[in-house]
Order: sequence, then C-alpha cells, then structure tokens
Amino acid sequence: MPISVLLVDDEPLVRTGLRAILEAQPDITVAGEAADGAAVIPLVRQLRPDVIAMDVRMPLMDGIEATRAVLRTVPEPPKILVVTTFEDDEYVYEALRAGADGFLLKRSRPTEIVHAVRLVVEGGSLLFPTMLRTMAAGHRNERARVDFERAALTERERQVLRLMARGLSNAEIAAELFLGAETVKTHVSSVLGKLGARDRTQAVIAAYESGFVSPG
Repeated sequence: MPISVLLVDDEPLVRTGLRAILEAQPDITVAGEAADGAAVIPLVRQLRPDVIAMDVRMPLMDGIEATRAVLRTVPEPPKILVVTTFEDDEYVYEALRAGADGFLLKRSRPTEIVHAVRLVVEGGSLLFPTMLRTMAAGHRNERARVDFERAALTERERQVLRLMARGLSNAEIAAELFLGAETVKTHVSSVLGKLGARDRTQAVIAAYESGFVSPG
C-alpha cells in the first residue's frame, strides 16, 4: 500500500510543490489538502492518511493546536511532520513538544522531503540535533528536572538517551554501546515509557529541558 499524505498549508504554491515531489514517488500518494489547521480533524477521519505535512503558521488554527487536536481526538493518529520556513521558529519547538514526529524546512531538497515521510512511517523520528539544541536552550525548567528524576532511568537508559539526543539511530547506538539491535530497541522503548514520551523527539526534548543534556 502506498504511503498516504495529507498536506496542510495556507500557501497553495507550497502545497503544489509538495504534491509534485511526493507523487513523483511510486510508494507515496497525496490523499488530500487543507489550507488551515481547522480543517485537519475532519479530513484525517475521512482520509486516514499515514502522514500529515503540517505548516506551523496558519491564520485560523496553527500547526501546534492542530497537532494537539489530532493526537487528542484521533484513535491511532497519523505521523505529523511540521513544515516551516525558519529552523529556529518557536512554533516548531512547541509543535514538537505537542507530539509532532519531526520537522522539515520548506527549502529542503526533494530527496530530504521524501526521506522524511518514509522515515516517520517506519517509526523513526526526524531529528536535527543542532537545531533542536538551539531551540531547547531557553526552555530549561525545574518541573522538567523533577519529572525527569522521577522517571528513574537506569544508567544504561541514560546512556541511550544521550546518544538519542545526538541524533543516533538504534543501529548506531547499538554500535556505540556494543549492544544488540533488539536490546537497544528495548532500552529506547523503556526510556519513552518512563518519560511519558510519544516518540524519540519528545524524549530528547525532555532530556534538554530537564538539564540532563546540555544544549551547549
């Protein structure tokens, strides 16, 4: 079955460009389009896309609120990629905190856009460690630190989380720590569960905001 994508952006030209890039691939189809986040929930229920490519800045409902609404109200929600013009956009960071699976710059190359869609469908998270460090720099807070300590990660889980924050994949973490791939997968799942994180992106954000990982 082809990967189905819902495009949500208030700029028709952006939607047209993304459609052309994605539908040039044999394994991807564009199921529909919306010009505002307010239209997302009905379309998701009707079309059941695998991925939403979601602009963060829209006039009626922005991508942050639309992301929260999808994850709050849709059973088995699609993956969400937020799309932005600027990598340091505060809206992007809030969308990632809300549960988006990753973000894309509108100037990304077609190959990068296609790779991002396939990656999140496979269960990966699209992380840009340098950009995430920059965005996280001003978000350390005491509550995040307390919540992190309550999670009581083991030393091995802490090692895995540090490597996740560097953007390493499970296979790369396995090689770094001389562990089996399934063992790393188990540790990652445990980290997500203890932190109450939907995915790797949220876990890494928790690591930065708690001060466990330093943006510097």
